[in-house]
Amino acid sequence: MTHIIAEPCIGTKDTACVEVCPVDCIHPKSDDGSFESSDQLFIDPDTCIDCGLCVDECPVQAIYPEEDLPEEWTKYIQLNINHFAS
Repeated sequence: MTHIIAEPCIGTKDTACVEVCPVDCIHPKSDDGSFESSDQLFIDPDTCIDCGLCVDECPVQAIYPEEDLPEEWTKYIQLNINHFAS
């Protein structure tokens, strides 16, 4: 399982979660060229180790373990995957 960033992140993009991530799986970072054009932050499901450190750091409670993601936000599972698809 992985963690998912959902709707509350849209427009907020607070990077406190990025700072605590031990595996650098949350993007775009504030110094990335795509940061301004992105609506939200995303978690790379292939890199996330499911440590949960990001959950408590998010000021808008936008990060959930996949199994706890509210049903109305299930589309964010695929949006997080798609962000990292090459």
